[in-house]
Amino acid sequence: MKIFLAVALGAALGGVSRHYFSVSVQPRLGSFPWSTMIINVSGSLLLGFVMRYALATPSLSVEMRVLLTTGFCGGFTTFSTYSFETVTLLQNGEYRRAGAYAFGSMLLALVATMAGFTLARGLITLRERV
Repeated sequence: MKIFLAVALGAALGGVSRHYFSVSVQPRLGSFPWSTMIINVSGSLLLGFVMRYALATPSLSVEMRVLLTTGFCGGFTTFSTYSFETVTLLQNGEYRRAGAYAFGSMLLALVATMAGFTLARGLITLRERV
């Protein structure tokens, strides 16, 4: 039961964070869906970091890990919104922007996940030295 509550709390926090970020940032960035891309990339960075770190050290409880990953990252990242915005750009005839958005989101999210792994590995190494 504690795990379900952790996922629910994380998802609520992630969803609220996504909404707040979108409504406070996107209006300043123009019509390109930058906020969704930034959310997906930063969520990928966090997920990569937490999973690599949590699975390599006993520092995070299972409940905290699922709160941050399945819960928060699941509620925060916006793959369905990404798909909708890509199709909307395509339907509006903005093929280059749709391609840039789809490819950029995918590439940057993968790079961010790798960066999260690297950051976690560095923290693990640092902890082992201390």
